[in-house]
Amino acid sequence: MPAFVIWIYAFVIGAMIGSFLNVCIYRWPAGQSVIRPRSRCPSCGNPLAWYDNIPIFSWLALRGRCRNCGVPIPVQYPIIELTVALIWTAAAIRFGLSIDALSSALFLTIMLGIAVTDAREMVIPDQFTWPGTIIGLALAALPGGITLLSAFLGAAGSALAFWLLQLAAEKALKKPALGTGDIFMMAVVGAFLGPAGAVLTVMLGSLLGLIVGVPIMLSRGKLERMATYLPLGTFLALGAAIAHGWGPQLIEWYVGFVLG
Repeated sequence: MPAFVIWIYAFVIGAMIGSFLNVCIYRWPAGQSVIRPRSRCPSCGNPLAWYDNIPIFSWLALRGRCRNCGVPIPVQYPIIELTVALIWTAAAIRFGLSIDALSSALFLTIMLGIAVTDAREMVIPDQFTWPGTIIGLALAALPGGITLLSAFLGAAGSALAFWLLQLAAEKALKKPALGTGDIFMMAVVGAFLGPAGAVLTVMLGSLLGLIVGVPIMLSRGKLERMATYLPLGTFLALGAAIAHGWGPQLIEWYVGFVLG
């Protein structure tokens, strides 16, 4: 099969998965089912016909408005759909038709869902983390990528390390610190990236949180309650994406820098 045909398939599949990811992002934090009711306008509640539910295209065709009530439909919908479509296309371009491509696409899709949900709702639903960890371990059992042992050690070690960090932070601050969702999220990262990738994710996520998150909190006057308002999962997800794409090169550069 020609490579460009695989890329087209990957784009279409990614757009469809992105459409479903939108549903997950909106419904899971609210404790709602992603199966029923079917997709509908977030304003008037009118169920969407199939031709109004085509990823990316329908939003453009309707000029970003509901056909029934005319209220603007959030631009997040097509952005998420397009982003996931590009993620799946990039995975196909980088790895071809392989397990590695599937693993890369699924991991980055899960990280995107976690990043957006945590930024919007300050929560990381278990529906992202538990299945994500299982998928990561299952893919590691197949040829290619990291070994199953590395995936298991990464998942268990990352979750344990963050749990201990949570206990220490709560004892030091005398109040809740971090979130259980962050612990389970790091299990996903460890299952896909292994121990080294998980450590790099924490380093990058923490750095991004300081560079991006702290100025945002300062601008909102919330620095004194940083632990409550900073969506750590969002920055960890960004760090995980970077570690996934350029982890070995960054680790090699860092080791060379430290050793001179």
